[in-house]
Amino acid sequence: MAVFATPALAGSASPGASGVGDPYYPEAGNGGYDVSHYDIKLRYQPENDQLRGTTTIVAEPTEDLSTFNLDFALDIRSVRVNGEPAEVTRENATEVRVEPKEALREGSLATFVVEYADKPSEVEVGGRTPWKHTGTGAVAVGQPQIAEWWYPSSDHPSDKASFDISVAVPNGTEVLSNGKMTGRSRMGDWTRWNWRMPSRSATYLAFLAIGQYEVSGKTGAFEQPMVTAYADGLGDLKGPAKASVERTPEVLDFLAGFFGEYPFESQGGVVPAEGLGFALETQTRPVYSPGFFRIGSNTSVVTHELAHQWFGDSVAVQDWPQIWLNEGFASYSEWLWSEHQGNGTAQELFDHYYSAHPAGDEFWQVEPGDPGKEDLFHGAVYDRGAMTLHALRNRIGDQAMLRTVRSWYEQNRGGNATVDEFIALTERISGQQLDGFFDEWLFSSGKPQVGETTGVPNTAATARSAPPKAVQQLDHTHRMLARGHDAG
Repeated sequence: MAVFATPALAGSASPGASGVGDPYYPEAGNGGYDVSHYDIKLRYQPENDQLRGTTTIVAEPTEDLSTFNLDFALDIRSVRVNGEPAEVTRENATEVRVEPKEALREGSLATFVVEYADKPSEVEVGGRTPWKHTGTGAVAVGQPQIAEWWYPSSDHPSDKASFDISVAVPNGTEVLSNGKMTGRSRMGDWTRWNWRMPSRSATYLAFLAIGQYEVSGKTGAFEQPMVTAYADGLGDLKGPAKASVERTPEVLDFLAGFFGEYPFESQGGVVPAEGLGFALETQTRPVYSPGFFRIGSNTSVVTHELAHQWFGDSVAVQDWPQIWLNEGFASYSEWLWSEHQGNGTAQELFDHYYSAHPAGDEFWQVEPGDPGKEDLFHGAVYDRGAMTLHALRNRIGDQAMLRTVRSWYEQNRGGNATVDEFIALTERISGQQLDGFFDEWLFSSGKPQVGETTGVPNTAATARSAPPKAVQQLDHTHRMLARGHDAG
C-alpha cells in the first residue's frame, strides 16, 4: 500500500478549510483533518510570563491536503509535518496556514510538531486575552476559546482528542491540569509536572493553573484519584472554598444516581486566588473563581460544574448554538441538588424563576435553543434552560424523563450532539409530539404559558416560596457564570 505522496496526489490535493463553519465562530476548528492526540510540552517562567513550548499533534487527514490550518495566537518558531520542515503563514491573529513539504494523503497518519515562544498575557485578540498572568504564575481557562494562548490546535468542540500535558516551572511552583498526574521530576532549578487525560476532550476544556497552591491528593468517588488545589492567596475564602470543593465525591455520587456512570478516570477541583471571574467545567477537574465563595460555602456551583462532566464534557455540543445542552442540564442539576439538600424543591425553584420575570422582561427575549453569539452565556440560557427541563419533566412524567436523560448520555457518551437529536429522543421515549413544547420554551421569544392546556402545572400562584438561602446561592452562582467564560 502506498503511503507517500506521489505527483498524482500532489496535483489532486487541496487546501483544508480554515474553520469547521460553526454558525457563531466560523473559523473555529479546521477542516481537512481530525486530531486524535495532543502532546504538549511547556517551560514557563512565572516571573516574566515567558512561555516556551513544543506541541505534537497526532492527526488523520480526512481529505488529500496540500495545506492545512492551525488555530494559534502565539509566535511560532517552526513547524514540522511528518518530520519535515513546513512553510508557515499567519493569516490573522488566530489562524496559521501550514504548507507541508509533501501533500498529506486522506486516511494517513500525520504528525504536526510546532515549536513556539511568547508572553501569552501580552497577546491580545480583539483587545483581550483569556490567559491571565498572576502574581505567582498563570491561569489558562476560558470558553469558547483558550487553546490559542498556550497550544496550537483545531479549536472546536467537534474535534475531541486525548492529552498529555507536561510543564516545567521553577522549583516550588505548582502546576495543575486535567486527568491524572503521571509523574513529577526535578531538574536543577526546575520541576516538570506531567498530566495525562486519556478520555477525549474538547480543546477548550484543557486547562493550566500555575502558581503557589496547596495541593491535596486522595481517593474520591468510585475509588478514583481526586486532586484538589487551593491558591495560597485565598485568605479567608480558602475555608468556604474547601467546604465546597471537597464535597466533590458526594456530589458526583448524587449525580451518577440520575445520569449514570461518571464518564472519566479522575476528579477534583482548583481554586485560583486571582485571574478568574467565573467557573468552568474543565474536564475531570473544574476551576472555580474564589468569588463564588464570598457568601460562604457554595455547593451549587460545584454541582453545576460537575454536572457538566456528563453534559458538556462527555456529551459535547456539535456546535456553539447547542449551548443549552450544556447549561440547561447543569443548571437544572443545581435544582435537583437543592431539593436533595432540603433547601428548596425543583418545583419551588421553577415557580420562583418563572414568577421573577414578568412577561415583558428582556429575559424572555433570549431563545436558549439558539441564543446567538452575543448571548451565549446569557442568564436565560441558564435559568430558562433549567425551567425548560423542569417543564419537560412535568409534561412527560418522572419515569420518562429519567429514561430520556440516561439514554441521552449513554447514546452520546464521549461524542457530540444537537438539540434536535435530544428532542427526537424525548419524543420517542415519551410517545408524545413535543415540537410545540420545545418551540415555545427554547426557540421563541416571550414568556411560555403554563397551565392545564400546556401539560405544565401552574403552581406559581399557590406554591410556598422557595427558601431565600437556596435562591440567594443560585442567583449568586448564575450571575457569576453568566459574566462570560472567556473573562474578557
